This record gives sequence, C-alpha cells and structure tokens, in this order.
Amino acid sequence: MVISGFGELKEKLRDLPVKRAVVAAAHDEHTLQAVFAAKRDGFIHPILVGDRKEIFSIAHKLGEALEEEQVIQADGEQACAEQAVALIRAGKGDLLVKGMLQTGTMLKAAVSKQQGIRHSQVMSHVAILDVPTYHKLLFITDGGMVVAPDLEQKRHILNNAVRFCRFLGYDRPKAAVLCAVENVTHTMPETEEAAQLKQEGSQGAFGVCDVEGPISLDLATDPEAARTKHYQSPVAGDADILLVPSITVGNVLGKALYGLAGGEMAGVVLGASVPITVNSRGASAQEKYWSILICAAMGRESQENK
Repeated sequence: MVISGFGELKEKLRDLPVKRAVVAAAHDEHTLQAVFAAKRDGFIHPILVGDRKEIFSIAHKLGEALEEEQVIQADGEQACAEQAVALIRAGKGDLLVKGMLQTGTMLKAAVSKQQGIRHSQVMSHVAILDVPTYHKLLFITDGGMVVAPDLEQKRHILNNAVRFCRFLGYDRPKAAVLCAVENVTHTMPETEEAAQLKQEGSQGAFGVCDVEGPISLDLATDPEAARTKHYQSPVAGDADILLVPSITVGNVLGKALYGLAGGEMAGVVLGASVPITVNSRGASAQEKYWSILICAAMGRESQENK
C-alpha cells in the first residue's frame, strides 16, 4: 500500500480516537487555525500554553470558544517549551505541537536529560512531502535533528522512518540511502555507509522493507532515469523514504520540494515519549494541520505501546 497525498492520508485516519494535544507558544493565528480545525474534525482536544491574553484574543477572532483550564500562561519561548514538555511528562498530553517558537528551543526542552521526554536512543525528524510531480508521499529524514549522523545514528534514523511508514499502512516501505553517486567510493564515506545499510536491510535489520544505497536522488525518484542508467532496484523511481547524509542535505531538499516544487510539507519528530510537530513558524495553517493529524495518529500508537 502507498499513500498518494495528504488528502488520502486523512481519509485513512478518520476513525482515530481524540487525543490531547499540548501546544507550546500557542499565541499564533496559523497554529490556532490548525489546532481548531483538528479539534473540529474530532482528532484532538487542545491544551494551549503561552500568552493567555493573546490566545483568547485570537480564539475570539476565529470564533472559537475556549475553557479557562485549556489555556496555561507562560512567558517567553523557553518557558513555553518547558511548560509544555512538563505537561507531557505529567501524563496530560498525547502529542506535542510547536507553535510560535524556534524549533531548537522546543527540542532542547524535549531532549533534556533531567526534564525532557526522550524515549529512544536517537530522536529524528521526518519531513513528509506531498509533491505534485511525485506519485506518492515522500518521507525525508533527517533534515531537522541529527546534524551529521554516523553509521550507528543512521541505523536508528532509518529504523524510525521505516516503523513510521509501516504504522501508516505501508506493507514494505522503500528506503533510498541518498548519496551524490550510486557507486561505493572511498573518497565519499557516506557511500560505504549506504552500502552497509543496504546489506543490513537485506538481512532484515529494519524489518520488512527494501533498502537501497548508495543511490542518487534522480535514480530514487525517476523511473526513466533508472531505465536510462540501467539501474535495477525495487526502490528505483519509487522510493518512499529518502535517508539523507546530513541535516544540510535534508533541510535543503525539503525546502526545495516544498518551495520551488510547490509541495506541501508536514514535520514530525520521532523517538520521544510522544510525537512532536515541528513545522516552520512561517508554515501555513494547512501544513500545520497535516502535522497535527499525523502526530494524532502516532499518539494513538504511543499510547497502545505503553
């Protein structure tokens, strides 16, 4: 099974139970538009952390009634992030939503050894792209968390992404370990790591999936390019997951597909005790909605696995 786009994903997740969404720095119109839309659609019950006066003002403007206990005062980005994470630690939320604050501030609170919500050895970011020129969703990892992953970190990042896709209904996710070339060369260590991940994938290290690497972006996403270069692989031209060699590559690729290519993007951090949305502060309300929707689905999984 594959998912062609966000609209199809929404239909597949219609029967989700309502989840408690803690929103950090909720005093932002686009964030609250997305939160209220997800609430109306029956996916979440929001708990809003931030400037109470501003939150109530925006809610009134949007025609949304809030209960006093739904809104918790916090001043400044750091306080908003820490208070939201504290609510998750206290068991009062099933997912964490990033509002009007920097991603780094949110994640610093989440990964804190003393007060954070880290659950696995490596937390990683997945950008989910709905690109008009590609026939299904693309999952790019990691363009937001791990700066320069070594081989062991790449194992965890790949495993997080494969499990994520499998949860969404993919029977056999196809993962491309991206490099500049498709041949192993000692001058590019990432190609050697890609070949190692491919070997481990073939031995079942990541469960039921296809792992290919080293492989270039065109071969991973363009079947005509694969035919022209006589590159044979079940992943060629049909990749679901694009595992990038560095945060720089992932960030640039995601923004290129989102901006220049006209795609829509959702962002999720995996590996915490609950899923976390990490859209750009400038993201549209619709994109923030898709991230909340996906995290609500992951929130169900997190609760079932506890």
